[in-house]
Amino acid sequence: MSSTKGITTKSRMIFTQENEYSAVLDACVLVPASLCDTLLRLAEEPAMYRPLWSEQILAEMIKALRTKLHRSAADTTYRRQQMIDSFPEAMVKVPPDLLKAVECIPDPNDRHVLAAAIMARADTIVTQNTKHFPKECLESFGVQCQNADDFLVHQYHLSPQLVLDKLDDQGVGIGQDRAYVVASLRRSAANFCRLIEQHPM
Repeated sequence: MSSTKGITTKSRMIFTQENEYSAVLDACVLVPASLCDTLLRLAEEPAMYRPLWSEQILAEMIKALRTKLHRSAADTTYRRQQMIDSFPEAMVKVPPDLLKAVECIPDPNDRHVLAAAIMARADTIVTQNTKHFPKECLESFGVQCQNADDFLVHQYHLSPQLVLDKLDDQGVGIGQDRAYVVASLRRSAANFCRLIEQHPM
């Protein structure tokens, strides 16, 4: 496995009955490097779930990286391409007309995320902006919504040792240990970090 600038670049995943669970990753969980790396490592072989995104989600990720974190155009373009190359099956095409069918999402700027989930028949949307996605609206399309913390806690309970191994790999990829990775995730996934800290570092 290789890692470039904190983002995983392992080979594509293989679909099995164990990783049929699929999740649309909203831009806000793809922007923080450590959180993005953790989420994508869980989708590497042996994969725990199938990641999904759309061109608009990646465009929002790049915009946030440029304007909020002041990353260079070269860095953001490279990161986007690494994600696409590593998970080519993650891209979801969203027909513009579908956006009209999800008007139960209050903010028009968030509707493309649910539209991607509908097109991909995703199980859940992973976002830090859960309040933007009313439960009643999502239920009508058979989609759930979780913040990154709840999603990671769920993944941990499915296979604790596998998650620990992937966090260790993440640390090795940046020349650090698991404790460093956990510290970098604390702001985004406090409950998940508390679970991990129950294990020897």
